[in-house]
Amino acid sequence: MEIKADNSGSNSLLDGTLPPRLGRPHGSSPSVIVIGGGISGVAAARFLQNASFKVLLLESRDRLGGRIHTDYSFGCPVDMGASWLHGVCNENPLAPLIRRLGLTLYRTSGDDSVLYDHDLESCMLFDMDGHQVPQSTVAEVGDVFKKILSETEKVRNENSYDISVLQAISIVLDRHPELRQEGISHEVLQWYICRMEAWFAADADTISLKTWDQEQVLTGGHGLMVQGYYPVIEALSKDIDIRLNHRVKRITNGYNKVMVTVEDGRNFVADAAIITVPVGVLKANLIEFKPKLPEWKLSAIADLGVGNENKIALRFDNVFWPNVELLGIVAPTSYACGYFLNLHKATGHQVLVYMAAGRLAYDVEKLSDRDAADFAMRQLEKMFPDAPEPVQYLVSRWGTDPDSLGCYSYDLVGKPTDVYDRLRAPLGHLFFGGEAVCMDDHQGSVHGAYSAGIIAAEDCSRHLIKRLGSLEIAQLVSSREEILKTIVPLQISRM
Repeated sequence: MEIKADNSGSNSLLDGTLPPRLGRPHGSSPSVIVIGGGISGVAAARFLQNASFKVLLLESRDRLGGRIHTDYSFGCPVDMGASWLHGVCNENPLAPLIRRLGLTLYRTSGDDSVLYDHDLESCMLFDMDGHQVPQSTVAEVGDVFKKILSETEKVRNENSYDISVLQAISIVLDRHPELRQEGISHEVLQWYICRMEAWFAADADTISLKTWDQEQVLTGGHGLMVQGYYPVIEALSKDIDIRLNHRVKRITNGYNKVMVTVEDGRNFVADAAIITVPVGVLKANLIEFKPKLPEWKLSAIADLGVGNENKIALRFDNVFWPNVELLGIVAPTSYACGYFLNLHKATGHQVLVYMAAGRLAYDVEKLSDRDAADFAMRQLEKMFPDAPEPVQYLVSRWGTDPDSLGCYSYDLVGKPTDVYDRLRAPLGHLFFGGEAVCMDDHQGSVHGAYSAGIIAAEDCSRHLIKRLGSLEIAQLVSSREEILKTIVPLQISRM
């Protein structure tokens, strides 16, 4: 298929159109359009620009970062999207850049934390009446929850078909009545399930039993980005040709070119394109593909779950809460449980962040910002009846944001085992990045999205060099090597 030129635009490559069958100037570099300005897209563009490709990045929002969004309206950085580095270790592909930028991490959990961003030695739980739950009860129920989860492995091994984690927990409790909890202990158990749901940004009745514990978590525990994630985006995006407010509506995968059409009708043409938009956007068919995506690619998009987690950030004039990392509310159901992240302990700023995942996250999005802040305050007042009103508040809406339509991917019940392979597989001159297509089961993480962008750029560059023959291209230099080299250790604080 040959792309036909639209003479209404410029004839320059990457900005307008390219007449069909136009020869390539001798010694010119291959051109790539990167679609999506999250960390995966920015990483891909950075890699290709370092390798002397012509790169254009198209981003639908009026900002870079995608599901990384560091808000500064409080007078301090508050990450309303991604905020943790999962794997505070030198093996993390983002570690060299974080070191070079001198960014500080606040470690909230150690190596043994697979499901949680936090260890629980810095946590205070309250019941719905405002009574503090004894720490001994929290620890005891935590041990019971670990036993329940270990028993679900037997349920998994007994069944050839997949079921949900919640269904497996129900089977375990039927078999082992001694693991059932009553009263406040039952509510604490529901809080642990709530925390599990927060890890996947999905309700336990939709999470796959087959794969819930198969994630390959890097060593070093989990660390909050004290200065926020935006400095990472800013460093990676330096000097790249970026067009904000350019929402892509159609991608034409031609015989020798790719043409990308944005919302106002303009076309951009290049030798290849890297697509890093969220899976939620692909699921909603907000981008038209010509020719249509094959069935195996469409089914991969359909077979993957997209979770939702929202934050309600509250800034106060004074700190009236205890110096612990997590403040939690226990309740008879996981839906009614909740917790606040205490940014004051990690960053020194007088901010509490209420976290809502799964169905609760979608219900929060039905509220106005003011009503969402009031909802969070009602939870806080259960713990601290005299809590003052916040002086500022922020509310995220990742599930209904048309540029994300969810937070990050997770495994649905009964998902085929090859879904990620099909999702990341290239199509002609189209390559796919984003957190959902990363290798080594690091979906849902910032470093996974970053790595997926680098891998897509590597695959794209090899494809173009092979297709276009011997070109005067600088030796491919990974951004991991060029801009990230340093021997400075990660700066980590802890409690």
